[in-house]
Amino acid sequence: MRSFFSKPYRWAAIFSLLLMGAVTFVLLDTFVIQKSVVVVESPSAMAAQETAVTQSDPVITENSYEDENININIETVQKYDSTIYVADIQVSDVSYLKTAFANNTYGRNIKATTSETAAAQNAIFAINGDYYGFRDGGYVLRNGTTYRDTARSAGDDDALVIDNEGNFAIVSESQTSMAALSDNWQILSFGPGLVENSQITVDSSSEVSQAMTSNPRTAIGQISELHYVVIVSDGRTSESTGLSLLELAQEFKDRGCTTAYNLDGGGSSTMYFNGEIVNNPTDGKSSGEREVSDIVYFGY
Repeated sequence: MRSFFSKPYRWAAIFSLLLMGAVTFVLLDTFVIQKSVVVVESPSAMAAQETAVTQSDPVITENSYEDENININIETVQKYDSTIYVADIQVSDVSYLKTAFANNTYGRNIKATTSETAAAQNAIFAINGDYYGFRDGGYVLRNGTTYRDTARSAGDDDALVIDNEGNFAIVSESQTSMAALSDNWQILSFGPGLVENSQITVDSSSEVSQAMTSNPRTAIGQISELHYVVIVSDGRTSESTGLSLLELAQEFKDRGCTTAYNLDGGGSSTMYFNGEIVNNPTDGKSSGEREVSDIVYFGY
């Protein structure tokens, strides 16, 4: 045994194997190994238990939905060498703006496609959320319940707070404690903020981490009380380049949004309406929906 370890190259080989094993475990822990923390009752099921919603027969077309509580209109725009899907949404109460976890479970690497999670909630309209399960930090408050109170440590830590009246605000997690925010309706942690007080807050050099300048995007904004705009863009294809954050922010400002916030994009970007996927999800290499941790949706 002593003679075996007397050769330096053997120590190097053993160290290399241990290093590879550690790296493999970190990758598996980050991207693959599921860690279920809390099984959550379906938001749609909870709503049904709490109140009996009187819902008349909706008027539905290929790109619109209208009943006494929810009004949705979707248009497709060609701009910036990209295909952009814009949903104008008005609701009668913030309770119709909901979020849901994949498989109704809060945890690490618990994933499903946006359309799968939306269908499970009987969502009328849905988009991918902030992919909270990809990170250990970032505030997570959903449908009035706090699940994670750990702030992100990086400098880009804008969070979107939706209060109990449905109004949007963008806060810095490093400067605002979860205790001060817990009495709200939703908190989404991705960013950055795009528009605040009707002013664009990004510029031509702004980007998310190491992402490309133009990407598939998902973002949400507010025009006025209970009146929202959702934008999803295709990208990374010859037919649709994708948007920069500045272009995305400009689109929200042009539509009268006082606040707008960037959500997870790239291969995650998905818009779902009335049982169908509206956009063309892709990460630039393969087509189709990416499985994600959560969705933002409108429905009962």
